[in-house]
Amino acid sequence: MLPQHCVRLLRPSVFLTRTSRCFSSPSETIRTQYSNVDQREVENLSKQSSEWWDPQGPIRGLHAMNALRVPLIRDGLIATGAVDKSLIQKPNVLESLNILEVGCGGGILTEALAKLHPNVVGIDPSEKLISVAKEHAKECTTIKQELVQYHVETIEQHAAKNAEHYDAVIASEVLEHVNDKVAFIEQCLGALKPGGSMFITTISKTTPSWLGAIVAAEQIFKLVPEGTHDWDKFISPIDVQRILSSYNCNTILVHGMFYQFWCNQWCWTKNTEINYALHAVKMKEQ
Repeated sequence: MLPQHCVRLLRPSVFLTRTSRCFSSPSETIRTQYSNVDQREVENLSKQSSEWWDPQGPIRGLHAMNALRVPLIRDGLIATGAVDKSLIQKPNVLESLNILEVGCGGGILTEALAKLHPNVVGIDPSEKLISVAKEHAKECTTIKQELVQYHVETIEQHAAKNAEHYDAVIASEVLEHVNDKVAFIEQCLGALKPGGSMFITTISKTTPSWLGAIVAAEQIFKLVPEGTHDWDKFISPIDVQRILSSYNCNTILVHGMFYQFWCNQWCWTKNTEINYALHAVKMKEQ
């Protein structure tokens, strides 16, 4: 059996450095005081836009990950009391909640969450992927169109206009591509209501993660393109918790995640040395 760290998936993300440089696209300029979107990464991901919604295509692992991500978010919001008790057993369990997915790409997770009826917003710096997300949502008959919004934006831009607006902010398969993790998390939390939940899935910074995500996945098995990952950008759960704690957030759950690539399935595990998911709550001021 190939160990879980043999596979890692690229995720649309916001790359942060403290600089005033900007990224320009044909229809919109992404410019903020602090962020610099790595256009090479955006272009690389945008090349997969035509295959984004193929569940057996090159990013099939992200489709399969929804089997863990959606219940994690749903159950986490129930556990923290964000969900109306009358809705807990109903299909529209997340009705009336406001949810933000940062680095949503073509909307794989955003659209899955929309089926539970929250007001959900997905943001990403890739115009092509946001276009794919919008087009797919229009064709989806199982979601209410008015409940889903997509924007070509960075988290800084969006948080500046939506301070403490969301009941949940999600960064799934994003943090491992971010340079300034403190600034990124700070901006995410800026958009989160006191008492709201932050959900993160990412990859830990360990020797096994380097062997699996880079050596095995990229160089040996060619499961993802070489250069997809930079081990220096990986981060351990304890370091994420320290950042969150410094912004008055309490981590209430950390789970390891295991990708069985041979059958394209994910499962939970106690081992957090490679993939993991984290749920934290932004504490209310006393």
